[in-house]
Amino acid sequence: MALSVVILTFNSEASIAATLASAARVSDDIHVVDSGSTDRTLDLVRAAGAHLVHHPFENYGAQRNWAIQTLPLAYGWQLHLDADERLSSGLVDAILALRQQAFAGDTVGYFLPRLTMFLGRELRHGGLYPNWHMRLFKTGHGRCEMRKYDQHFLCDGKTAQIHQPMLDDQRMSLAEWTARHNRWADAEADEIEEASAAADLVQPDFSGNPVQRKRALRGGYYKAPLFLRAFLFFLYRYIIRLGFLDGKEGLIYYVLQTLWFRFLVDAKLYERRLARQERKA
Repeated sequence: MALSVVILTFNSEASIAATLASAARVSDDIHVVDSGSTDRTLDLVRAAGAHLVHHPFENYGAQRNWAIQTLPLAYGWQLHLDADERLSSGLVDAILALRQQAFAGDTVGYFLPRLTMFLGRELRHGGLYPNWHMRLFKTGHGRCEMRKYDQHFLCDGKTAQIHQPMLDDQRMSLAEWTARHNRWADAEADEIEEASAAADLVQPDFSGNPVQRKRALRGGYYKAPLFLRAFLFFLYRYIIRLGFLDGKEGLIYYVLQTLWFRFLVDAKLYERRLARQERKA
């Protein structure tokens, strides 16, 4: 049994060629859903021979679910990637081994560990690796939760883990990286203020799968005091979880992603509270 690959793109010329090349090692049915790229992304996708479709972007969950429901996938299993994610050689071998077994057994989904690469360096400390994501599942058993930020796939059957990484190679400039995180901070603030226990979201559970455990830990984080929690989270990742071993690149990442981004989310929440108070006055 073979598998189809689905990749989302938007101005991804820096990484899409490597992503497509790695996907081609496990599949001959690759689909790219683009949301309006204006750089060389489309030319690179066409050159690689992938099936290219265009769809307006609302949010990642909506885009992924549209792809699941609409694309003419040739096979009964599907692998979902971002444009800057590629398969390591070990992951390629693991997936090919599963294909040879025709995905035997009653498992319908596999969690993959994502290894972040930032400024060209693999970040293996700070609690960043392994960062588990449900990305490989049998058609009809997986969908993406409808969150505005940090969406994960849900799988309705038995799952397992593949202990070989997909590489999240973040090659965008720091200007673009921070601009995106500014937008994501708004999305995260929205999620916090619109907190929901809907059934189509990953439910926090300390005894559940890796994503459920992570979601439960995040719930604890947001019970901590505003602003202070960002500093505590940075100290936890950089000192306690040995993030300092990831060098200068790690220092930049942990300051920006763990401290600045989380502090920015809190600042946006605080700004909104002030605005509500002013409207009530």
